[in-house]
Amino acid sequence: MIRTKIYSLLTTLTGFLGSLAFAIAVPILFRPFYYLQIGLLGIMESSGYSYDTIRHAYDSVLDYLLFGGEFSTGSLAWSTSGRAHFEDCQKLFYLDFMILGISILLLLILLILESRKKIRMHRFCQLHPLFYSGILNITLLITITVWGLTSFDSFFRVFHMLLFPGKDNWILDSGTDEIIKIMPEQFFFNCAALIVAILLIFSMFFLILSVRKRKQQRKGSYE
Repeated sequence: MIRTKIYSLLTTLTGFLGSLAFAIAVPILFRPFYYLQIGLLGIMESSGYSYDTIRHAYDSVLDYLLFGGEFSTGSLAWSTSGRAHFEDCQKLFYLDFMILGISILLLLILLILESRKKIRMHRFCQLHPLFYSGILNITLLITITVWGLTSFDSFFRVFHMLLFPGKDNWILDSGTDEIIKIMPEQFFFNCAALIVAILLIFSMFFLILSVRKRKQQRKGSYE
C-alpha cells in the first residue's frame, strides 16, 4: 500500500513539474514569440533601434543563455552587473531544462510500467494521480492570473526577489544595459500569459485523461 502511494505521489509531482518546466521552456526556446512582438509592442519606436539590431541583440543574449560562451548583447551596451544577472538567468534556464528532462523521463517510465501492470498506483478518491497534477496546475494558474492581473509590477518584483535572493542586479539601467530597452514589461507579461495558456492545456489534458481512466476502470470492474 505504501509503495502504491509513493508511485502515485511521484506521478503527480512529475506531471506537475514536467508541465510547468515545459511551459516555462516554450517562450525561452521559441524565439519567433519574441520576434512577433517587436512590431506588435512597437519596440523599434520605443527603443530607437532597427529591427535587425533588436533581433541580433536578442539572439545574442539567448545564445549565451542557452549555449554559454562569451556574453554578448549584439551592438547594445552592457555592464558587468548586467552580465552577472544574465549569468544567474543562465543557471535558472539550465535548472528548468534539467527538471523538464528528469520529470518527463520519470513520468513516462511510471506510466509505461503502469500500463504494463508492472506497478500499481493508488487512486486517491478513485482518481488517477495525473488528476492532481492538473489540480496543482490550476491552483498555480489562479495564483499567477489573479496576482498578475491585479498588480503585475508587484508580481514581477516578488518573482525576481525569490529567484535572485539578496541581489538587485536584475533591475537593469537602460543607460548601461541597453538590452532592457528591447525587453519591455509587456513582453514579460506576454511570456507569463503564454505560460498560463500552456499550463491550462496541460491541466485540461490531465483532468480529461484521469476521468477517462476512471470510467474505464469502473467499466472493467462491472464486466
